[in-house]
Amino acid sequence: GLSSLLGSLNFICTIVSSLCEHTVGRSSIIIWAYLFTSVLLILSLPVLAAAITMLLFDRNFSSAFFDPLGGGDPVLFQHLFWFFGHPEVYVLILPGFGVVSHICMTLTNNDSLFGYYGLVFAMGAIVCLGSVVWAHHMFMVGLDVKTAVFFSSVTGVIGIPTGIKVFSWLFMLGGTRLRFWDPVIWWILGFIFLFTIGGVTGIILSSSILDSLLHDTWFVVAHFHYVLSLGSYSTVVISLLWWWPVITGFSLNKYLLQGHWVASMVGFNLCFFPMHYLGAYGLPRRVCNYEPAFQWLNNVSSVGAPISVVSAFFWFFVLWESLVVGNRVVGVWGTNALVLNSLVTPVPHHSVYISGPSRWLSF
Repeated sequence: GLSSLLGSLNFICTIVSSLCEHTVGRSSIIIWAYLFTSVLLILSLPVLAAAITMLLFDRNFSSAFFDPLGGGDPVLFQHLFWFFGHPEVYVLILPGFGVVSHICMTLTNNDSLFGYYGLVFAMGAIVCLGSVVWAHHMFMVGLDVKTAVFFSSVTGVIGIPTGIKVFSWLFMLGGTRLRFWDPVIWWILGFIFLFTIGGVTGIILSSSILDSLLHDTWFVVAHFHYVLSLGSYSTVVISLLWWWPVITGFSLNKYLLQGHWVASMVGFNLCFFPMHYLGAYGLPRRVCNYEPAFQWLNNVSSVGAPISVVSAFFWFFVLWESLVVGNRVVGVWGTNALVLNSLVTPVPHHSVYISGPSRWLSF
């Protein structure tokens, strides 16, 4: 926790001190994503540290912060944990939002990001709203009606800034002629598809009435994995696909990447999509015995899981194959960033060449 706090402070101080009135509207969207992520970490990590400290005192020093026998409140631990736990979801996905936005801009050969300020304010709204909806994980602990209505309503509102981002990406991709054989395009479209499914199921779970029916079922497991696990994994793959030639100077095999995408999407959806049906019919999570009627869908999920694992190992094979074969990138890797107009791959050590007059910017 301390390392994350110090790292977040470093990010915030560096970014804020670098921004001025002439660069606020021209900075990379990735910079804003890391800024908002750092703010979330600073807001949530101290609460987690307090909860862990109180729990350690309860277990080792006979205090009673969470023990009802000593006058403590076990629900307090849930409040403290989820005050950290829900913003942590956005901590993991916000950098991916920035990466996808930046790559969509570059793929469409635009000098500026469509809806730049809308995307920035959408991330800011996600940070603000995501910090005050932790109790939607706790509808079953006995919240009063007004509290449940508040958390349910604000959770649903988060769908608005998220929708702004999704429609902005689709507009950028749909407004130009793209090379659809490019695996980066496949992964971005796959990410949008997976994240949208997770977002729609999140709107369903934001209702306190429906959540009382779906709580602790496989439906929640499916929603969580579509939003966070698959979304975060997809953005990591997209980032490596995009910047691997810049880092190493070697290109990746297009046909292997296409095969990896197909295997990943088949494995992901076979594993997690049937869980929506199982949860909607009331199958609780964390059980080893279930009705025979659920057997075939559990078998489908069991087939999808190893396919996903194999596709992950195949991804490492693709990276290894790139280094072994050594297909060098020819030419210049273009980018629309504020400073990095063109880079020769791999990037020169501690120096960035700026196209135009002979100038070198040393870091």
